[in-house]
Amino acid sequence: MDARNDMLRLLNGRREGFSLEQPFYTDPDFFKLDMELIWYRDWLFIGHDCELPKPGGFITVQIGDYPVVLVRDQQGKINAFHNSCRHRGSRVCNSDKGMAAKLVCPYHQWTYELDGRLLFARQMADGFDKSQFGLKPVACESVAGYIFICLAKEPADFAPMRAMIEPYLKPHRLSEAKIAFESTIVEKGNWKLVWENNRECYHCAGNHPELCKTFPEAPTVTGVQGADSDPEMLAHWAKCEAAGLPSKFRIDPAGQYRATRAPLLRDAVSYTMTGKRAVKKNLSDSVSADRIGSLLLYHYPTTWNHILGDHAVTFRVLPISATETAVTTKWLVHKDAVEGVDYDLAELTHVWTETNDQDRRIVEENAFGILSPAYEPGPYSELHEGGVIQFVEWYASFIGPRLAGDGRPALRSVA
Repeated sequence: MDARNDMLRLLNGRREGFSLEQPFYTDPDFFKLDMELIWYRDWLFIGHDCELPKPGGFITVQIGDYPVVLVRDQQGKINAFHNSCRHRGSRVCNSDKGMAAKLVCPYHQWTYELDGRLLFARQMADGFDKSQFGLKPVACESVAGYIFICLAKEPADFAPMRAMIEPYLKPHRLSEAKIAFESTIVEKGNWKLVWENNRECYHCAGNHPELCKTFPEAPTVTGVQGADSDPEMLAHWAKCEAAGLPSKFRIDPAGQYRATRAPLLRDAVSYTMTGKRAVKKNLSDSVSADRIGSLLLYHYPTTWNHILGDHAVTFRVLPISATETAVTTKWLVHKDAVEGVDYDLAELTHVWTETNDQDRRIVEENAFGILSPAYEPGPYSELHEGGVIQFVEWYASFIGPRLAGDGRPALRSVA
C-alpha cells in the first residue's frame, strides 16, 4: 500500500478532537513521511549559544538520516554544516561536543576552517580546487540564546518567529548563562506521543507528585484557550509586564509556536520540592522581580521550555524511529553560579528528573497499548486536553498539504 496516499486518506477521514489512527504512532513508513515532510523541512531547536562560548566550540546532533555539526567561528558566528566530509563522506566530528582549532576529518585529515571552507586536502592531483569542496551548510539561526537549524534547501522565513519569541526570552539573557546539567532519555514511543503527553496536565495529579507541588494543573496554563479570561493569569501577566517582562499568551497563526508566563502554585518561586529557590543567584541580572512564575515557550516539533527567575529548564525532542524518541533536558543557571555554593545539583534537577522518568513510563505504556489490534482513536477531553487537540491540529494542517503536493501548511484558527 502506498504510505503517502494512505496517510492522506486517514488524515482526511479523521475525527477532530480524537487521537490519530494507529499507523501514525507505529508505522515505519509513516515515520519516514514525518521525517521527510516535517523534520527535514522545518526549523528545529538544537541547543544554546552558551554551549559554544568560544571560537572552535562545537556540538553535534543526529536528525534522522542527517548528522549535523554546529560550530562557532573566529568571528563569533555560529555555523551549522552537514557533518559529512566532502572527500568520502566520513563524519568529520564524531563526539557530542568539544573544541577544535579546525575541523579535521579523522579518516584522511581533510581540514576545514570553522566557517566550512576546505583548507587542506593532502596529496590530491594538480588542479584540485579546494574552493569547490567546503562543508555543505545547514541554515542556522540564533535567537536570544536558542539555536535553530533547518535542513531544507529553502527554509521558511525565520523572522516571524524571531519577532514573536525574542521579547519574551531576551530579559533572561540565556546566551550568557551556562549549562549546569543535561540528560538524555530515550522514550519507547513515537515523537507525537511524547508531545501529546506534554501538552496536557490531565495526567499530572495521578503521575507527577513532585511537579504538582509547584506547577498548576489548570488547562488555562497548559492549553491554548481561556488564559485571557482567567483572573489569576491576567493578574500574573499584569504584574510581570509592569516589571518589563512580556507575558501575555501569544501564538503564531499556524499554531507552531507560542509563549506565555504562568504563575506557580501558592508562594512557589522555583521547581523544587519546597517551592523555594533552587539557585541563589538570579538567572539574569536583568530580572529582579520576585515570583515571575515560569515562561512557557513551545515550538513544534522540537522544544518546550520553562524559564524561571533562578534557572531555566529546556527540552529538545528528536525522533529516532517510529517507536523511539530522544528527549534531552538542560538546566541553565547564571554563568557565575557555583555548584555547591549557589545551588545543589540534586535539588536543582530533582523535580524534572523524576517528572521525565514518569513521563517516559507514561509514553511507553501509551505506545504499548496502541499496538493492540483493538486500539481505535479515542476522544480528547475538551476541558483538559485542548493543548493536545491543538498539537494534533497543527500536525495535520502541516503534513496534510505537503502530502497532497502543496508545500504550504494550512492556517487554522486557534481561537
